Amino acid sequence: MKLDESLFLLPGIRHGLRFYVTSASPCPYLPGQIERKGFTHLTQDNPDALHDQLSRAGFRRSQGVAYRPACPTCNACRSVRVDVPNFVPSRNQRRVIRANADLVRKPVEARANREYFRLLKSYLRSRHDGGGMSDMGYREFCAMVNDSPVQTLMFEYRIGAADDAPLAAVSLTDVLRDGFSMVYTFFDPSLRRRSLGSYMILDHIKHARELGLPHLYLGYWIKNSEKMDYKRRFQPLEVLDGGRWRPLENEQ
Repeated sequence: MKLDESLFLLPGIRHGLRFYVTSASPCPYLPGQIERKGFTHLTQDNPDALHDQLSRAGFRRSQGVAYRPACPTCNACRSVRVDVPNFVPSRNQRRVIRANADLVRKPVEARANREYFRLLKSYLRSRHDGGGMSDMGYREFCAMVNDSPVQTLMFEYRIGAADDAPLAAVSLTDVLRDGFSMVYTFFDPSLRRRSLGSYMILDHIKHARELGLPHLYLGYWIKNSEKMDYKRRFQPLEVLDGGRWRPLENEQ
């Protein structure tokens, strides 16, 4: 880990922050590439305001850290966000919404519990077995959920309105001044016909529109990564290009 002075020059980011860069490691998305991340700690006064600024500059949050790619030879990771007011669901997305009409969304305080953890482990075994999170223990899960210095919610999706209704899906979501940022989602892998990953994005778009929030931040889109290219389906999608957000629709 070393200090990276270039990250001090980000447009719109206040001075006085200290940015660092991680050591190199294999990229989890593009074979043969090396990954490094630039990061800073959200420990300053008014971390929510800082988080808002950094999110608009392409950063993501993990616990008390805001990070973004800082790879010396690759810029494939592109920050993307949905243009909520102009979003119109496709025919297939309308089908997904109808298929999940029985789900009830409930925003709750971001606090880990055993029910969430069991669902996460089932999801990881089915969808990401052998991945970086597959051996996560309950203590690490508690840190992922609980250690947030900014406004963060868990959106529960249950099959029915009862408090003990079956838990289908969960989203760990940050609340920004200009929208939502979906930090991590997981769901019951036995309900694959529901397309719950897509549904949670669609429902966050709906909820953001209800609240008058213009953006839904989806993290990083990678053109040549099958795991990440699904984000392109949520048009109109904006991509951060330098210091400016522009429509992604012209990307080839």
